[in-house]
Parts: sequence; C-alpha cells; structure tokens
Amino acid sequence: MKNLDISRLEENIKYNFKNKKLIETALTHSSFANESKKNEKSNERLEFLGDSVLGLVVSDYIFLNCPELPEGKLSKLRASLVCEKTLCKFSKDLHVGDFLKLSHGEKNSRGNERPSILADAFEAIIAAIYLDGGLLEAEKFILRYIIPEFENQNLIEFKDYKTMLQEIIQKNKSETISYVLKKECGPDHNKHFEVEVRLNSNVVGKGGGKSKKEAEQQAAREALELMGY
Repeated sequence: MKNLDISRLEENIKYNFKNKKLIETALTHSSFANESKKNEKSNERLEFLGDSVLGLVVSDYIFLNCPELPEGKLSKLRASLVCEKTLCKFSKDLHVGDFLKLSHGEKNSRGNERPSILADAFEAIIAAIYLDGGLLEAEKFILRYIIPEFENQNLIEFKDYKTMLQEIIQKNKSETISYVLKKECGPDHNKHFEVEVRLNSNVVGKGGGKSKKEAEQQAAREALELMGY
C-alpha cells in the first residue's frame, strides 16, 4: 500500500500511525494474505483484539451513561451498538473499502462492499490504533462513532423484534413462528450466522449476525417491516 493511501485513510480516521505496518495489516483480508507469495499477515488477529477493545469501551460508556438500566438492557444496548450492521456503516463512513487488500476473487465479487468484511476491518483498525497509540487513542476513535449512535433514540430504546413479532402472530392461534439456521461460517472467534424466520412453512424474513440471537433479531425485524410494522 502506498504511503499516500495510508495518509488518506489516516485523515479519514483522524489518527497518524507511528507504525504504518499496523494499519496495513488491519486492511489485509485473509483472502489476500492466502493468495500473496510475500507471507503477508491478515487482519484476523487484529480483528480479534479490536472486538475486545470495542466491547470494553462501549460497555464502559453505556455503564456510566445509563445508570438506570439493568444488566439485560445494557447487554441489548451494547449488542445494538457493536453489531455488524452498525460497524459496517462506520467503515463506509471512513471509506475503508477503498483501502482494503483483497484477493482477485474477492475484488471481483465486490468484497470491499461486503458488510462482514467491512465490519471486521473496522475492528482491526481499532486494534491497530490500540497497539500503536494505547487505549485512550482507541477509545477516542471508537466514541467518535458510538456516541452519535448511542444518542439515536431508536438504539437507546432497543427493540426486541422477536417479542414484537411473536405478540403479533399470537393474535391468530393457528399461526406459528419458527427460526431456522441456514448458514454458519467463519472461525470460532468470528462466527457469522444466517437465519430465516418462517410463518408456518413460509419464509417471511431473513437476517444475519455474529450470533444466532442477533441473526434471529434481524430476521424478525425484516419480517415486521415486510408486514408493515
């Protein structure tokens, strides 16, 4: 990656790396590392670390700013703030897709726009900043994006879409709702799940996430939208 490209990205994330190799690795997808003959490292290890740093910073922030919320609601709020969809949006704001190092196959299949790849890259960037500048710099970067999301009323008042859907369906006792796991992929520390929600035997919504619960919530949300709620 050219220094000019790194400078552009550093402008976007408002952080200048002392060790440029860290940000290069954060932007290296496993497909590129596997395809490269130069023994390149992928961003998977950084993503693992970044996920933990992100969880700590967000947990600390909502714990201090939501003193009235019980543990269960804190967990739901945190999940909504660090889900794949939210992290993907952050990456798009930073134009991370323009800087990713992908294999030819991933490039041709528009991997630089894939939500899972963009979300993972965001977590890897967090780890790169943490290793290069420490926790305070990583926290500053994370909160620049998390605070506006936190202040969004729709996220503060987290909706349990599964319960909402179940309550609607229960009005007609002949109808039943079920959730079917359609796909599970990725390493143990970075699983991705895809779920279908079915009304009787008909698929009425699909969703994905880093846990089966998150995928089910997203499937229920899509079903509600399609039903006009």
